[in-house]
Amino acid sequence: MKNVLILIVFISFFSLNAQQLDREQVVFLTREWKGERYADGRPKVSDALITRMKNVAIEEAWGILRNKGFNNQYDGNWQRLRDDEPFVGRALTAQYVPLRPDLQARMIEKGKKDGRVGPMNSWPIDMLQKGDVYVADCFEKIKDGTLIGDNLGNSIFSKTGTGVIFDAGARDIDGLGAITGFNAYVRGWHPSFLQETMLMGINHPLIIGEVTVLPGDVVLARKEGVVFIPAHLAEEVVINAEFIQLRDKFAITKLKAGVYTPGQIDTAWTEAIKKDFLKWVKENPGLVPLTMEELENFMKDRTW
Repeated sequence: MKNVLILIVFISFFSLNAQQLDREQVVFLTREWKGERYADGRPKVSDALITRMKNVAIEEAWGILRNKGFNNQYDGNWQRLRDDEPFVGRALTAQYVPLRPDLQARMIEKGKKDGRVGPMNSWPIDMLQKGDVYVADCFEKIKDGTLIGDNLGNSIFSKTGTGVIFDAGARDIDGLGAITGFNAYVRGWHPSFLQETMLMGINHPLIIGEVTVLPGDVVLARKEGVVFIPAHLAEEVVINAEFIQLRDKFAITKLKAGVYTPGQIDTAWTEAIKKDFLKWVKENPGLVPLTMEELENFMKDRTW
């Protein structure tokens, strides 16, 4: 059902733009983003923010996004290649649908005119860049829905240095596991190869579990699941999360020392506690990447 609905949307709104949305369409979908973009139009959240995002907890990102009205950004229930190796990156999206031969012929014909080579499931991989995360919807298909094995996994990792999020299956778990640093979140593992599917779109919005994912979203994948963070909110998520981490460290330190009571810490802070907090941060630099300027600007607008 979800693929039928999304297919209707794109045929009517984007006039079936032969697999890949053009730059103007991607910019339209992500126009809240005001920063740098890739040539394909995807928001390019800075490498510095991507690095800082690696230390953000799922709960922190989820809570901050919900406070902004983004209530459907988390999806769990994944099978992971590695449980304890989280990864972060910028989403490049791919939409797969059940095979229909006449439509597949049109897609392949247009793909060849656009200079694409090889089978359709290699086309998104050819577009990947360092720091990307390949996010694909293959309608939760596991048997015969294995989008990659170890060969394509090696290609993906050599291009991105991250991993993949597949609402689908994968194969060759041992071979993929031998790729140091690579991770994969899939719905299941199966020895079959990909068949009876076709690529419908690249850089299209996707439905991944309970989330609508846009190209360029920041993917935060940890053991609990995956949060897809709109690019224009990535900096806010990082700064909020780093503040929470600092605040918690300060609170625990002061509570252990008996300086404040739980009642003082767990309610709105007094001006005296705020000043003590800033003093403590200056005396303990480097606890998180948050700069004093970012912290002071953040605290001006924060309601305690």
